[in-house]
Amino acid sequence: MLPAKTRDGQPTPDFEPVVGLGQLALRHACHAALSTFFVVVAGSVLPAADPAIPGNHPLTQAQAGELIIAELRCAACHKSDQPDSHFIKAAPDLSEAGSRISPEYLRKYLAAPSAVHPDTSMPDVLASRPEAERDQIADALTHFLVAQSKKTFQPEAPEESDSKRGRELFHSIGCVACHGPQEEIAKSPAPQNLDDAFDDDELLLPKKKEFQPIAVSLQHVGAKYSVTSLSNFLFQPLLVRHSGRMPDLKLTRNEAASIASYLLRAPAGSHQALEPQESLVTKGQQYFRELNCAACHTLPGTAPAPLIGSLRTADFSKGCLSATSLRSPKYNLAEAKRGAIVAALQEKPSPDSDEVVAAKTMTAFRCIACHERNDFGGVPQAYDAYFAGSEVKMGDDGRIPPPLTLVGAKLRPAWLKKVLFDGESVRPYMFTRMPQYGTANLQHLPDVVARLDVLEGREMQVVSSERRTPEEREREKVLRAAGRELLGDKGVNCIACHRFNGKDAPVNQGIDLLTTYQRLQPAWFDQYVRNPMAFRPRTVMPSAWSGGVASHKTILDGNADQQIEAVWYYLSLGTSAADPSGIRGVSTNLIVNDVPRLHRGRSQVAGYRGIAVGFPEKLNYAFNAETGTLSAVWKGDFINVNWSGQGSGNFNPSVRPIELAQDVSFVQLKSESDSWPLMPVMTKEEPVNPDPLYPKNVGYQFGGYALDEKSIPTFMYRSGTIEIEDRTAPGGSPEHSGLTRVLQFKSPESQTVWFRALTGQVSSESPQVYRSGQMQLTVPECETVVRAFGEEGRQSELLLRLELPQGESRLELLYEPIDK
Repeated sequence: MLPAKTRDGQPTPDFEPVVGLGQLALRHACHAALSTFFVVVAGSVLPAADPAIPGNHPLTQAQAGELIIAELRCAACHKSDQPDSHFIKAAPDLSEAGSRISPEYLRKYLAAPSAVHPDTSMPDVLASRPEAERDQIADALTHFLVAQSKKTFQPEAPEESDSKRGRELFHSIGCVACHGPQEEIAKSPAPQNLDDAFDDDELLLPKKKEFQPIAVSLQHVGAKYSVTSLSNFLFQPLLVRHSGRMPDLKLTRNEAASIASYLLRAPAGSHQALEPQESLVTKGQQYFRELNCAACHTLPGTAPAPLIGSLRTADFSKGCLSATSLRSPKYNLAEAKRGAIVAALQEKPSPDSDEVVAAKTMTAFRCIACHERNDFGGVPQAYDAYFAGSEVKMGDDGRIPPPLTLVGAKLRPAWLKKVLFDGESVRPYMFTRMPQYGTANLQHLPDVVARLDVLEGREMQVVSSERRTPEEREREKVLRAAGRELLGDKGVNCIACHRFNGKDAPVNQGIDLLTTYQRLQPAWFDQYVRNPMAFRPRTVMPSAWSGGVASHKTILDGNADQQIEAVWYYLSLGTSAADPSGIRGVSTNLIVNDVPRLHRGRSQVAGYRGIAVGFPEKLNYAFNAETGTLSAVWKGDFINVNWSGQGSGNFNPSVRPIELAQDVSFVQLKSESDSWPLMPVMTKEEPVNPDPLYPKNVGYQFGGYALDEKSIPTFMYRSGTIEIEDRTAPGGSPEHSGLTRVLQFKSPESQTVWFRALTGQVSSESPQVYRSGQMQLTVPECETVVRAFGEEGRQSELLLRLELPQGESRLELLYEPIDK
């Protein structure tokens, strides 16, 4: 807990209640949030009188008030001298509200927001109007908002099969953390934690925290959405709510549709489409300006009104904070929230410390609904059963998101950014997913926790190959040989419970060891392996160097420091590290029968996030999801999967493939002469990725895939602001058969993007046909450029200049493997 102090550093008076924010007041259409407070009295954390208090958090009363002020966007109407905040929440995008939200719900909501959605932070701007006038204004605003949308709201009935799948997803991937369970879900009797494995007398484990969890109601969604509109929102929530309070859980299209069907299994309301009437649209636009809706919601042609009086000089008995005001917008605020706002405004403004910024961030974005940090947050006892994983023997390590205590000292900055902004995950066995909140919302956090979290320990710097002296090379050789032996079954046997380079472990399938060097900072690794329970008290991870004493005495003379450094040096080799003793590879040939088949895993032809797709026609391809590239094509048998059989594991084509480039495929070049941004190359000498954010830095972001009724995948990704759907299937003509690739683009504006279609020794067979090696590619009529690249221009690349219009467009290509 942060100490209960005022901003000038003075302790709060004894017995004076300090109210902190647990659930943030939220604006219209953002239903994922926190909503009440804790009272800190004389250093103890006690629940307030309200029995529905969610979570625990580290904020003082004034800090909570500052967060509420930012959430409610008070400075959108009032002059404010509050310090610049990372937490000012943008209102939802209304440009397509008419196609997203039921007109009936819109009308009722605008007339009385809190009556329709009690958890909303949308103020009642019509509170002082007579009921008949409220309904009239709400109706006009509804016509106006519906008229802004290009599409109309279309209701449809949910599919029962989708609803069942959505029920499972909702209660397993993390939705429960903020919304609570929607119904009781039967759980497996298999032990989910260590409580059943040890008596407390034998192993003193900390008890789970018992506090009132978050439970933001979703009862209004049945009246608000259609299956399609809710599915679209769940698929990409940040497009509508830019501030990330409702995060992106990286759902596939099918998963989003299933959860939408589940949440709308008992729809409320008539859900009738609305044809906007011109006279009401005009009135609605006038009301939109008169009520100053543009202060929070941006729409073309409507500017906000000038700011009014300062928040600091406001009369707290009147205006928005008054429950009896007849003129100001009326907020549905509990007394504790009003008190927190007043406390914040009565304090002298000053910049937040890093500690406060981190605490506010993790409270505002509900990181502490799943993660512990220091002595606050974590999964509450009431929701514990809904956090599960496939590796039950791992206990809490296999199902509970890891602590964020010292996370800035634990993760390398580049990896922390990959987790926060690219959805990187090394725990496939954990069902709960790491949400994505948007780069703009959390871009401050990595630097803040890096400054806050400092851990003393050895740095164990691995000297680069160019700078090593002969003595260092010899020492490194000894250390790496020892590290390999230590990890194996003749050493401390880490490979018993950790996967290694994609290969299964015999006991537990813990985090792949070869991600260690790329993820972790050396000082944290050094301290963690000596005493894992000091960092995660409920872990099943043993220590081979407890108390600084090596349990294995024959390697490096039993020197604990040298052994730990040896493991670190060995893991720095990355995927080029040879298998330790005890790794047993298993290979499985996957066959395609009557329907297409898909397999995900690492591959030399498709990278770390490779996806292989095979068709009954004996045509196959590989897709690199890390860069959004069709990276290999082959005829014949499908793939050979190593080590882990069907469903996961490394794969290789069963026959020699035609390999294509794995660099990103779409880039907005400034000019035709600009070099194509190439994927970083790692070698045995330089195993660490020099640019781990390469795809993101050039504008690429993967969005998952969906299978159609024929089980053919469509990959979804973004290049800059362009949404792309990418589907490849057998096609062509009897004379020219191969794989037809259809790319569907959706662009918010007219723009030019370059597509890198082919590399190697590219030659032109005709204006629309190009060849490189055994691949012939047919492209549509468009501007094409063949140019040299690479070392001394020994290779060439085919670029297509695509002039994309605003809205939707498509590109069709034919990949035709040519036999020699």
